[in-house]
Amino acid sequence: MAEMQIPRDWPVFDAHQHFWDPQVNYHPWLSDEPPIPFRYGDYRPIRRRYLPPDYLADAAPIQVAGSVYVETEWDPRDPLGETRYAHDLHAAYGYPNAVVAQAWLDRADAARLIADQARFPLVRSLRHKPAAAPSADQARRGLTGGMDDPRWRDGFARLGAHGLMFDLQAPWWELDAAADLAADFPATTIVLNHAGLPADRSAEGLEAWRRHMARLARHPNVVLKISGIGLKDRPWSLADNGPIIRDAISIFGWQRCMFASNFPVDSLVGGFVPIFDGFYQATQGLSENARRALFHDNAVRIYRPVPQATEKQSKMGGAIR
Repeated sequence: MAEMQIPRDWPVFDAHQHFWDPQVNYHPWLSDEPPIPFRYGDYRPIRRRYLPPDYLADAAPIQVAGSVYVETEWDPRDPLGETRYAHDLHAAYGYPNAVVAQAWLDRADAARLIADQARFPLVRSLRHKPAAAPSADQARRGLTGGMDDPRWRDGFARLGAHGLMFDLQAPWWELDAAADLAADFPATTIVLNHAGLPADRSAEGLEAWRRHMARLARHPNVVLKISGIGLKDRPWSLADNGPIIRDAISIFGWQRCMFASNFPVDSLVGGFVPIFDGFYQATQGLSENARRALFHDNAVRIYRPVPQATEKQSKMGGAIR
């Protein structure tokens, strides 16, 4: 194993990760048979309990100062149950330190659910993956449940009143709709997940990805998480992903980018340390200030984490289920 280049005391705040216990709590994609198609292939190895001690063991010897829990497609009939669960984990372990909660923006109960989620002290953002075409050649605007859908947009419009951001997971061929959304709601921060999902690494695919990313980056209320950029059936490598990292930073600027693990999902393609070490090596040309922002400071500024349990959180939580 190659020697780790990222310093052991380098400050890391992980802007995108997950905890779960599918033997106790229902996550359709982790529980149901047959498994749904997944971009990394067979994900049965992550159908297991994954809690903060497991996460910190994976991260060692890197010192993770805090993390952002991102909704895990928990049972959509009980989105508040997941938020309580994340708060219980924080009270028990000190992680996570901010939460991206689930709320389906086009549901009839969206207004009430958004307001309820906003009351939790760790919730900073919401995520609902908008309807998307399965490939670029099938992409079209105006899909029901997509970012053009008036009902979906009505839900999105409610975020600002509660001071919430929106974590957007969508492939790059949907980013024209995201750019329009950002323009129409300039006061709401949109956090693009997983670098716009640049899975097509052909010259044509990468050029299209860069073009769509550049259009979205024109809007100052959009920030980017560089995570989840592994490739199916290939171990995570700097050769594969270094150009993606550098292009993403070039397009958005280091002031608006955050590195994140997407663990345990990305454990299917690489270890926590090799992935973060790859981020570190890919940014050798940047200043120490910029690198610290990418690994830590930007996520802290954007997600405003809570470092430890508070009396209010303890009252809202319950036993870890």
